[in-house]
Amino acid sequence: MDTRVLYIVAIAIAAVSGGYYYYSGKANRLEADSSRNMTYSAQGINLTQTNDQGHLYIRAQVDRLEQNMQQQTSKLENLHASMYQNGQVNATFFSKVANGYDDNEKVILSGDVVATKLAEKGEIVFRTDELTTYPKTKMIETTHQVDVQSSQASFVSNGLKANLENGQYEFFNIRGKYAPNS
Repeated sequence: MDTRVLYIVAIAIAAVSGGYYYYSGKANRLEADSSRNMTYSAQGINLTQTNDQGHLYIRAQVDRLEQNMQQQTSKLENLHASMYQNGQVNATFFSKVANGYDDNEKVILSGDVVATKLAEKGEIVFRTDELTTYPKTKMIETTHQVDVQSSQASFVSNGLKANLENGQYEFFNIRGKYAPNS
């Protein structure tokens, strides 16, 4: 399973929050104490991001974003994201709720978290009910049950810890089946 695709969820959350932060006028606001106490919200957000070569990289849709500037928190509802490679969808993500803390240093995805990686031999589907991501350190973790399904294997783990920078990941108390194609 390519856990690097899970990192894109954190990037999408940071991009949506950052884009809203920038375009809401917060980036150019006057340094007034009262504005730090404001809470911003928006509905029906669509994000399109390209890579350095100008090719489509990610598309995301969020039903609602709420950002508290004083507490440096954000909340996204119904996050749908698609990651692209060579003009084709490479992975998709869904989370009912995404909460960002400390200006998105820590992001907790919850409520039917589903990541799907499209591969040559079929898709790999990753499901859990909560996933904590640390975008700057590229770490993800959960102590909740993780369900992984692919065309050749399926397993359940009682947690996950991954370093997306070096591709190392660890599953805990794995139970599953492996049936290679002949």
